[in-house]
Order: sequence, then C-alpha cells, then structure tokens
Amino acid sequence: MSRNLSPKGPNTGDERVTVRDVAARAGVSATTVSRVIKGDYPVAQATRTRVLRAMRELDYVLNVHARALSGASTQMVAFVLDDVTGPSFAYVAKGVEQQATTEGRLCMVCTTHGDPARELAVVEAMREQRADAVILVGGGSLDDAYVERMTHFAHALDKAGSRLVLCGRPPLGADVPTTVVEYDNEGGAYAMTSHLLSQGHRRIALIGASADDLSTTKADRGRGFARAHQAFGVPFDPDLVVPAGFDRNDGYDAARRLLALGAEFTAVFAATDMVAIGVLAALREAGLRVPDDVSLAGYDDIPFAADLSPGLTTVRIPTEELGRTAVRLALNRHERQHVVLGTHIVVRDSVRPPARSR
Repeated sequence: MSRNLSPKGPNTGDERVTVRDVAARAGVSATTVSRVIKGDYPVAQATRTRVLRAMRELDYVLNVHARALSGASTQMVAFVLDDVTGPSFAYVAKGVEQQATTEGRLCMVCTTHGDPARELAVVEAMREQRADAVILVGGGSLDDAYVERMTHFAHALDKAGSRLVLCGRPPLGADVPTTVVEYDNEGGAYAMTSHLLSQGHRRIALIGASADDLSTTKADRGRGFARAHQAFGVPFDPDLVVPAGFDRNDGYDAARRLLALGAEFTAVFAATDMVAIGVLAALREAGLRVPDDVSLAGYDDIPFAADLSPGLTTVRIPTEELGRTAVRLALNRHERQHVVLGTHIVVRDSVRPPARSR
C-alpha cells in the first residue's frame, strides 16, 4: 500500500515519513540524505538545498534514537538541577539558556528533587540521547558510591563525544574528563563569618550547613565557617550548627528548634538566602528583632534579598555567569576546563554589632 506524499504539503497520514521518502522527493539516494542530516560528509550545496527543501515539504521529523545510534550529536545541552523553583538555580538556568542559544543548541531542563539516584538516571538518559553536554548544577554528593558512578558516566560521556559539566561543585578527580565551573564556596562562607566576627559576634549559629555534610555545598560552607573562627581564635559551639535543607521552611523549622533549646546566640549565618527568610520569620515570631536583637546573614544574593526588611547581608554568587561559562567551556574544549569564579559580601542592614557591644 503506497502513502500519499503530495508535493503540495507535508505528510498528514498516520505513518512516519522516512529517509527514503525524503530521498525520493529530492531525487537523491538515502545515503545522501543521511549525510545531509549528520553533516559529517561533504555534499554539494545544490544537493543539500534540495534535500532540506524535501524535508520541509514532507514535514520530516528526525528520529533522535536513530541519530544517536549513527553517532551524530543532537545539538542539545541538558541542564540538570534539584528544583526549578529555586531562585539562584533559575538565574544559572538563564545563563545556560542564553549561552546555549548563542552556541546554536537547544536546552533541555531536567529536575532531580535532590535525589542522587535520580540525578544518575538523568545523566545516563542524556548519554543515550547523545546530548552535547550534561550540566549538573548545585552541590554534589561526597558519598563514595555516588562519586564512583558519576566518574563512570563522565568517562562514558567523553567516549561518546559528550561532556559532563560540574557547575557549582568541585571536580570528581584529576583524571576524570569533566568541565568544572565552580565558585569560591568555602571562601564566601569564610568571608561572611569573618564579617560577623569582626562586628563583635562570638555566638554565631550556622543553619543549613556543616563541615561533615555529604553535600559538597553544605560541607564547603561549613568549612568556611569553621576556618574563620579558627583564624579569629574564637571557638564555636557545635550545638549552634544546625543541619537543615536549603529552603524557607527548612530555615524556619531549624530556627524554631534552636530557640526551643534556649541556645544563646547574637547572630545567625543561614546557608542560603531562602533559609535566612525562614529564620527571619521564626525570630520575629519569637519576638526578636533583626538586627537589634539578632544579626542575620545569608548566602546567594537572590534578587529579593535587597527588598527584605531589613535588607539582607549576604554572599553574592555570579549565577548567570556560572551558567554561561559552563556551556561555553563544554562546547569549546580548547579553552581551560576548570574555572573558579569569585564571590563577595554584599553588606546591607541585617547585621550590626551585638547589643552588649553597642
């Protein structure tokens, strides 16, 4: 039974148009059509034009799986993150999308909801799809099994002509083929803790990070916090280091637990600005004023940190630059493949010397 492939318009039947159909319309061989699609073999411009016109007329849709098996790129970068609703993630995503467009690539967004197993599954799926780059955004896991499996995928992606990109997290190892675009995570925490200590605070609560956490982001911020205390010769109370997630409700619940214990502190360093917003709500609920009774600092400098009352003192991360740099380096591998971007403190009104110092 023949199919109706009228020259007046695309195929509207139930059957998929094939390479052979395109070849028949263009008056060339199926091999020539495949060469035009893959772009890996010289084809005369007039022939190429006929093939492309036939593809448009027949509304030919490329079979991604067949293209992957042929070894061709899908002209796509995959952007993998925990949660699309996170403000800082959104701005990294903006940078990724902008640079992907500049580089002539489509951008696919995948979420993991903080599940390392799902992250590994997404990376495997993107390897099968032959994405040009798989960009992992946010903290990674220090779990040995996770690191081993991700290292395997880095080598598999590299062998397939793709690239694993670690954006905002440290390298997997010296010999692992990855592109790494990180920021001075520990340095930012060190600088903010030093700022609080220089203001006279000696009882500083850290909510949402710890030096012994399995999350690379939380561990780095915890180490920066501890290192600043050591540099100032000020011991910190381990009971003031409160584990928590990275969103607003996590900060609120952690601050309430800390207050319920009757712990004494004059400042709170929240591991993210969203955590800080939750902490601020809990402090106000307890009748404490920021910064009159308790100083409060965050990390990330999300867009509305400046609009809080008081404006939040925080650590700024170059989020959009992280995304743009990740794509650019992954697609231009003659450039240096490990970049560390800087962070800096943004001083606003939520921090002041403790009341007894004033």
